[in-house]
Amino acid sequence: MKMDLTVQEEYVKKGKAFKIMLLFAMGTIGMVFAGLTSAYVVSKSRPDWLSEFQLPSAFLYSTIAILLSSVTIHMAYKSIQGDNRRNTTFYLLSTLILGLLFVFLQFRGFGEVISEGYFFTGSESTITTSFLYVIVIVHIAHLTGGLISLLYVIYNHFKQKYNSQQNIGIQLCTWFWHFLDLLWIYLFLFFTFYK
Repeated sequence: MKMDLTVQEEYVKKGKAFKIMLLFAMGTIGMVFAGLTSAYVVSKSRPDWLSEFQLPSAFLYSTIAILLSSVTIHMAYKSIQGDNRRNTTFYLLSTLILGLLFVFLQFRGFGEVISEGYFFTGSESTITTSFLYVIVIVHIAHLTGGLISLLYVIYNHFKQKYNSQQNIGIQLCTWFWHFLDLLWIYLFLFFTFYK
């Protein structure tokens, strides 16, 4: 019994350290996007700015996908807290599918932008579309990190490393996923309403 208590105390201690590191990383990522959107605001005064530019509908659909994925990962965390492995598996895999759908729809949105004659680089590009490209690609890069951590969590889940008492991996992945979700909603609203 004493040994189990020591192991649990060590687990809690490691969990606190991981939480602090994740919060620091999310703060850093948030500052990167604050800087990028600030540069976007400053660049709006340029003569080549496209004030009539509209986000393609694929970006709206990707927003819906990532919102749903936040629900599913939250449900996965709640399920493992109740030791419901079957539901945890379902919700983790649903989150993975929705995350991949989000990335697919982002690239489809880029395809729509290009088909409308707006290019991201080269002589036919504009500062508006270049900013969209950079900011969305940086977000997708961070989402890729989220997908990798999700795959790691799914792997550990199938190895039965999580239960109601030891679920820090799922908890941290849930926090990061919600953060990425909120970050995309901020970016989507920013690009939609700030022209």
